[in-house]
Amino acid sequence: MPPTIEQQQHILDTTKQRAHPGCVSCSSASPLGLGLKFLVRDAGGVEATFSCQEIYQGYPGLLHGGVTSMLLDSAMTNCLFSQGKVAVTARLIVRFLLPVATDNTAVIRAWLRDISPPLFVLEAELVQDGQVMAHAAGKFIDRDGL
Repeated sequence: MPPTIEQQQHILDTTKQRAHPGCVSCSSASPLGLGLKFLVRDAGGVEATFSCQEIYQGYPGLLHGGVTSMLLDSAMTNCLFSQGKVAVTARLIVRFLLPVATDNTAVIRAWLRDISPPLFVLEAELVQDGQVMAHAAGKFIDRDGL
């Protein structure tokens, strides 16, 4: 029987705490970090919200592309944590579809596409006002495989 959402959330939280305790994007322990809280959703994906504050802008009124990339990468990493997997980014391809506005909340989602040990293939998206603003495809390699 597959794990419940609650069980996967517990796996995500304990794996993150064990393997990623000071992460700049998803740890509450990092004083300058984003403090993202990823929640497990149906079909094994994860989701978090981010307020896109002006301090993270590149051009005036627009979220910096590096921050967008970090959000997508973090979502995919946390998706793996929900499976009890610890892996590092081997390849990240980001498509910036539309500008991401500051002072507007975004939803970041990720899901697992394929497992071919030691590689994991994932996708993620950043959504504002119901519209996909950026999409990422990533390959992650099991940290023990390095």
